[in-house]
Amino acid sequence: MSYGIKLRVWGDYACFSRPEMKVERVSYDVMTPSAARGILEAVYWKLAIRWVIDRIHVLKPIRFENIRRNELSSKVVINKKIMENGNLPVHQFIEDERQQRAAIVLKNVEYVIEAHFEFNGKEDNNIGKHLDIFNRRAKMGQCFHRPYFGCREFAANFELCEQVSKSELNGEQDLGYMLYDIDFDNNMEARFFRAVMNDGVIDCRQEVVS
Repeated sequence: MSYGIKLRVWGDYACFSRPEMKVERVSYDVMTPSAARGILEAVYWKLAIRWVIDRIHVLKPIRFENIRRNELSSKVVINKKIMENGNLPVHQFIEDERQQRAAIVLKNVEYVIEAHFEFNGKEDNNIGKHLDIFNRRAKMGQCFHRPYFGCREFAANFELCEQVSKSELNGEQDLGYMLYDIDFDNNMEARFFRAVMNDGVIDCRQEVVS
């Protein structure tokens, strides 16, 4: 497509959590299309457009690592009494709420995101304008917030990519059903697709199931 883009992203760790694993976070083998869309929106988000992921290139071998992290079991509760009385302290004792959770995460990841954008309506439909803004922001390393791989503590580096490097992966690998995205217009319904990787390339333009 004439208004498609390629963005290379890489980082030390990533965790694209499988929903069936509940509280213990276990990552998918590769980045999900929804995570890729989130990275693109971190670089350039506009109400007039929505990003559609075409392909995900997995450039490095898939490696997992088991880690443990401290998390809080609950959030700070702000009730009506606290809101009415501005002198009451809002606090939480970490020692009382700390929980250790295991996570299986990806290590040393590198991808190239191939995507294009579609328009949400009839306003602000200047293709060249949006494409130029995205390319300029990506070249300068600008972003609305730091892109991340699934969890905010796993920061993602990014740069505009003109040519995709050859992947270190060969052959076909069936990754099973993977989360494609969340349908926010339909009661936040989860949508999945059958992810098949050929020589390190996942074609996301497939039939999606709910």
